Amino acid sequence: MPEQTPIKALLLDIEGTTTPVEFVYDVLFPYARARVEEFVRRLGHTEDVGDDIEGLRRQHAADVEEDLNPPPWKLGPGDLEAAPAGGEAPGVVADNVESLVAYVHWMMEEDRKSTPLKSLQGKIWEDGYRSGALEGQVYPDVRGAFKRWRQQGRQIFIYSSGSVLAQKLLFGNSTAGNLGELISGYFDTTTGPKKEEASYRKIATEVGVPPEQIWFTSDVADELDAARRAGMQTALCVRSQGPPPEASGHPVIRSFEGVFS
Repeated sequence: MPEQTPIKALLLDIEGTTTPVEFVYDVLFPYARARVEEFVRRLGHTEDVGDDIEGLRRQHAADVEEDLNPPPWKLGPGDLEAAPAGGEAPGVVADNVESLVAYVHWMMEEDRKSTPLKSLQGKIWEDGYRSGALEGQVYPDVRGAFKRWRQQGRQIFIYSSGSVLAQKLLFGNSTAGNLGELISGYFDTTTGPKKEEASYRKIATEVGVPPEQIWFTSDVADELDAARRAGMQTALCVRSQGPPPEASGHPVIRSFEGVFS
């Protein structure tokens, strides 16, 4: 791929770019969905998970304010502390925990890019990766491309709506081995929405590379539009065999083979 200006950093999306969309929606999401209740009952009293739950409570209040009709929220401050470790919470506490689970399931069905939701999912997946139940899937060309780009002196960064923890777990426990050793940094929704120009300007500032020397690829044209407005070079990643979207305005790549080779 010809370079308009020298590229010092590559910024990559995950779903449909480095990783099959099916892995996220058919493996990771169902895994987290099935384990929310057990995980919250077991660890909801801890500070890290408690922060996610408080974030979800605030998000729920905002959803009610915006008339989005989320499931009712019944969980109170003392409910999780009252649940015995490894056991069932009695009476009303059980119902209240179930209200949190219903809200998480509702958000997942809506495919919400909520920071506390993504953070909670990442912690559940961490259990799965540690136990060996999960292994991060990447396309066959990813490892070779990562090694080639790093040998060229380019940095590699990831920007995904999934939490930084989830990103590190996927690449650190991938079907291609530990790819985390080739990645310089990670960004998630705490940086900002992926369809907003300001998010990409912030990333460029944090990595210390001018936007015009950063190449961003994603399978979502709106994200690429925002990155281009910020001054980055872009490419639309189309992994499927079908025709690319018309009039995306971005160069199209089908794999990482030949990209900055």
